[in-house]
Amino acid sequence: MNQPPSRRRKKATPAASDDSTLPNDLAEEDISPQENPALATIDVTAVEVPELTEQEQSDRLHLERKVERAFFEAGKALAQLRDRRLYRSTHRTFEEYCRDRFGYTHRRVNYLIAGSVVFDNIVTGTNCSQNEEVDETGTNCSQNEEVDKTGTNCSQNGEVDETRPHLSRILPTNEGQVRPLAKLEPQQQVKVWQRAVHEAGGKVPSARIVTDVVQKIMERTKVPNTYQLSEVCQILVKDNPELRGKGGCWAIVSAVNDFSCSVRAWDGEYTIGVKHLKSFNYLPQECQQMQVICDRISRVYSNSLEETVKNLLQSLGKLNRAYLTAVEEKLLTLLESEYGIG
Repeated sequence: MNQPPSRRRKKATPAASDDSTLPNDLAEEDISPQENPALATIDVTAVEVPELTEQEQSDRLHLERKVERAFFEAGKALAQLRDRRLYRSTHRTFEEYCRDRFGYTHRRVNYLIAGSVVFDNIVTGTNCSQNEEVDETGTNCSQNEEVDKTGTNCSQNGEVDETRPHLSRILPTNEGQVRPLAKLEPQQQVKVWQRAVHEAGGKVPSARIVTDVVQKIMERTKVPNTYQLSEVCQILVKDNPELRGKGGCWAIVSAVNDFSCSVRAWDGEYTIGVKHLKSFNYLPQECQQMQVICDRISRVYSNSLEETVKNLLQSLGKLNRAYLTAVEEKLLTLLESEYGIG
């Protein structure tokens, strides 16, 4: 019988072996970078970033200032729209106009307007010209004025010297940073802002830093707020230039804050520190009567008025009694009829 063909069994090749076990042709073969990525060489081309020209640096600073002043410009514009009643051709009230045109709530509008006032106070109090060019550090100092690296004037012990004006050019960049300052007097606003800049290391301080500094100031000069909602008060100007023209006007408390009150007068709403208010101590019924009178005057004032009508409303806005005389009642009723107010 024919023997079946013999079959050779192949020996198993170990999975791992040293170079000596490799065939010569494999041992001598080079492994190319394409087959071994770990050995690949990557060429990186250096890109040179050109320095800004003097004109570009100037343009950058100018545009940055525009961004920083955006909330200030908005507040200023809103104040003019309100004071000149430029909304009257399309809307009955300023609040309705802002809601329809900008989507702003009444509170948001008040914040922006108040913020622009605080910004103005800081600019004025730090000897800053709003249109003046500044250097790239954000400060503008005379050559003989010693300043530290934070950009503020400091005494020899490193403390901010609050007794003399700073030349700090670090200004607020959004409304939230100045909102805590609205309850302070203009002179205090400047000092608190400078202190906040100092604590922020010479940079624009966050709203939290400003709030913390305000709280420290308030704790030292805290005046208890004893006013109540719907209470009728008289506005006292004293040394507050922001209240110029409002001296002697009566107003109704609409919100009680820690150190100020939001009040409604015949021509609008204001936030006033408690030391600039004096209660008439009216009875609850008298306060209700004044609320009705305030509503009636405000509705007439929301129209386009002649100068004589404005003067009449202003005189009614300075009453020191909780009622209208017979003649005053007839005049106000006549105005309501003239402007179609039911």
